[in-house]
Order: sequence, then C-alpha cells, then structure tokens
Amino acid sequence: MTASLADIAERAGVSVKTVSGALHGGSARMSDVTRARIKQIAEELGYVTNLAARGVRQGWLPLIGVVADELITSPFATEIIRGLDGAARSAEMAVFAMNLSGGRSVASVLEEVRRFRPRAIAYAAMYHKTVSLPPELSKSVGVMINCREAGDRVTSLVPDEEEAAAEMTRYLLAAGRRRIAFINLPGILAGELRERGFRTTLAAAGLSPIAVLPAVRRAIYNDRASSSVQLHVTALMEAGERPDAILCGNDRVAMEVYSALRRVGASIPDDVAVGSFDNQIEIASRLDPPLTTMALPHRAMGRLAAGILLAEEAGGPKLRKLPFQLVERSSI
Repeated sequence: MTASLADIAERAGVSVKTVSGALHGGSARMSDVTRARIKQIAEELGYVTNLAARGVRQGWLPLIGVVADELITSPFATEIIRGLDGAARSAEMAVFAMNLSGGRSVASVLEEVRRFRPRAIAYAAMYHKTVSLPPELSKSVGVMINCREAGDRVTSLVPDEEEAAAEMTRYLLAAGRRRIAFINLPGILAGELRERGFRTTLAAAGLSPIAVLPAVRRAIYNDRASSSVQLHVTALMEAGERPDAILCGNDRVAMEVYSALRRVGASIPDDVAVGSFDNQIEIASRLDPPLTTMALPHRAMGRLAAGILLAEEAGGPKLRKLPFQLVERSSI
C-alpha cells in the first residue's frame, strides 16, 4: 500500500489541503519550513502522486504533449525535445510526443495527444516551414516550434535563417574572402531566407555572388535526391574567376563540397574556405578540417517553448526569431 495524503497530513499535524498544496502546488498557504517538512515526510513514507486522480481533479495531467511533425526522424532536430524536456522537468512536468507522419492528419494526432489530458500542447517540425492548421485546431496548440503557423494564430518560434546567413557571410568577408559562391537548398523556406541574407550582406559590401546554385537536381531539396554538388564545384573551379569561398546550404552539402574540392586538388581553407549551417556534430566535427558552421537554436527553442506553455498568462500570438550560434572551426 502506498501512503496517502491523509497519512502525510496525520504525521505532519496539518490538513490534507495543506499537504496537497505543498506537494501539488495548490492554493493553501504555509511557511517554507512547513512545506519542506511535508515533502520530507512524503519522501519517508514513499508517497507517489496519483496522476490519474490529480488529472480528474484539475482537468489536466503534468504533461506537455508534442505533435512531432517528422521531428523524431531527425537526429539533430531532437535537440528541440531535449530543451523542452529539460525545462519541463524543472517545473515537475513530463514531455511525450506523437509522431505526425505516414499520411496521418493533424486532427487525428492532436486528438490522440488530447486523450492524455496534457497541461499544454506544442507542434514541432523537423525543419523550418509554414504549417496551415485549421482554425479550430489552432486553439489547442500553445506554441509552434521550428515552424510558423500560417494564419499567425499561434505563437511561433523559428530560427533566424536570414540573419544567420548574414553573419556567416560577414565572417567570410572578415576572413578576406571576396569571391563567394553559395550552393543552396532549393524550394524550402530555410534556403530562401538564407539566400536573402547572403545576397543582402554581399550587396552591402559592394559585392555580388560568384554563383548561387542548387545542391540537388530536384526543385525541392531532399537529402536523398540526386546531388549536383560535384558538377557545380568542378565547373566553379574550372571557371576564369574561381571562388575563394563556398557557402553551403547545410552540413551534408558541405561534406560533398569537401569531397569535390579534393577531387580537383583544392585545399581547404587555403584555396577555398567552406562555411555552412546546422552544426550536425557527427558531420561538422569529423570533417578534415573541422567545419565552421552556424548552429541551429533547437535546444533554445525547446526551452523557450516550455516557458511559454507553462506561463500563468498567455500573451497574444507572435512570431519569435531565435539566433543561430557561430561555431568556429578550421574550414575558414
């Protein structure tokens, strides 16, 4: 038999309401000494919160539900869940995720999440994109992570792609590079915003790109699509004005650029500097030389999302752009 609130109240000499307040954050007022004593007695008696009963009483369980839009299939995007989980545990909450994939509708996954009576629900995507939620469903979602709600009805946390590209371009310029090409990710929002930041920053310096080229032969980037990187790098290095830097749409593209440059006998960074985005550790840190890249703010997005979901008062919906972090290694 597990200890009950009444058992703890009898041992502590207080009411059951006071015990509940000390252990579950109720409205009962008490001193810090009393609160600490109740928690100590609960631990001594081996008290375990009856989550089902608690959920019935207050209408929700200490859970944050996540609609994971292919998120758990991406090893580096899981940093979102880590950030969310760490912040939630500090508030004595737990996180669970339901994967949105395989043709399942948002409505069906949301309904499945709601069955667990979570305190709040987040929608998190594997990559930065715009998501159209039906108006009636948007009311159930407290925050969008790594994606933007198309109708701006939900607070959305997204990486600041444009500024990240601007910062990386300024870094290349500060390193003395002036002939910069960009092998980008076609057809996706991150690629579009990164290209804008790249072009704007070069223009402010009175320069133009050597070239902006798609990394794959499809209209929309996919890391399983047929690559164009080798062809592009060979053509760039055979041109009259060879690049002294190549900016890559992500670390996978950078890995291909490394290989292509070596095939034409070019040294990194002496002949050509290479910069990138995402900071996929298993790629960026193991390349030779290690890759200078912009780290996505995934963990920071998760932590901030928890704060928004657990806030006592929800503010109006807004778009928040979180900065990348420059990770300096040896490729520039």
